[in-house]
Amino acid sequence: MDYHKIREFIKERQDKIISDICEFVEIESPTYNEEASRKIADFLESKAKKLSCVSKIERIPKSQGTHLIIHAFGLGSKQILIVGHTDTVHNIGSKKRNPTRIEKNRIYGCGIFDMKANCILILEALRAIEKASENPPLPVTIFLSCDEERGSRTGKPIVEREASKAVSCLVCEPSANGKVKTGRKGTASYKIKAVGIPAHAGLEPERGASAILELAKQIEVIHQLNDKNGTSAVVCTIKGGSKPNIVPEEAKCSVDVRFTDTAIALEIDHKIRNLEPFDNRVKLEVTGGINRPPLVRDEKMVAFYEHARSLASQIGYDLGETQVGGASDGNFIAAMGVPVLDGLGVKGDGAHTLEEYICIDDIPDRTTLLSMLILQPFGL
Repeated sequence: MDYHKIREFIKERQDKIISDICEFVEIESPTYNEEASRKIADFLESKAKKLSCVSKIERIPKSQGTHLIIHAFGLGSKQILIVGHTDTVHNIGSKKRNPTRIEKNRIYGCGIFDMKANCILILEALRAIEKASENPPLPVTIFLSCDEERGSRTGKPIVEREASKAVSCLVCEPSANGKVKTGRKGTASYKIKAVGIPAHAGLEPERGASAILELAKQIEVIHQLNDKNGTSAVVCTIKGGSKPNIVPEEAKCSVDVRFTDTAIALEIDHKIRNLEPFDNRVKLEVTGGINRPPLVRDEKMVAFYEHARSLASQIGYDLGETQVGGASDGNFIAAMGVPVLDGLGVKGDGAHTLEEYICIDDIPDRTTLLSMLILQPFGL
């Protein structure tokens, strides 16, 4: 079919799309905020219900949020899976520091790039297909998680269930400067707690065992786990002590680990879990572990990318690829053997910052490409 017509239809709707994106971004939705997550699900459900191609909508409430599943173009034992998330890293009130606004070719807003705008573009891709009176060769299932930014604690089993029926998966996480992501690192996270002995810091400090001093030494050990082969181990938060004049009894930190090789991740996991205290009077407690496996750029991934690049070329769109350190729910799906193409979201920058934005001129091309990948899915 003539995909230029789909692109023109999307371009004609661009003002409405921008309006919907801005309205959606204004509903702040940090992970684990139950009320905000419910409002987000309400908004998307109301938009999806207006599409005649939508067959079924499922809301999956959890204790701290609502997952949303939208089925389109029928139901079946095999499907095209589209994955994204509705939660952001930004706390309620963050929009005061990064207000939703349009400046030239950019729309700024908290969570707009990662990945609220793309939730709207997924629905717009369905609308464009519907308008063209086309039907994909397989039903389409859209899973929008409410806790992806915190490791998909409740979302993982749902996305894996839907992936078990998928011929291929389109992950609409933000792109990297317009490039899709054909590789992602795996992730692990830990919390380390040191418990020492309190004492008066002035009168008899020698009777105490400083939890902060112990943790400081352990941070040096963790830092040595970084290497030049793509493995990183970063202490991201630290907290300790109780009063200015007391040898600190407790201290704790969080550790973020990224890796490309699962075998190396297992070695690091063993080392972190078996940290030995420098001061035998201090006890160490380690919790956490490996969360997401790496998304590997293998032959299947390359073939999927080449398929997408070929489709993009039909509308004169040059689609690049890259590999990144961040993880997504696509990591879980790829580990199941399902072909995955990640980073299909609109071009922009500033993920997880207060300078987050998307590029307006990329909306028609990116949405058209998503429509094309639904109509001509990889893996059939």
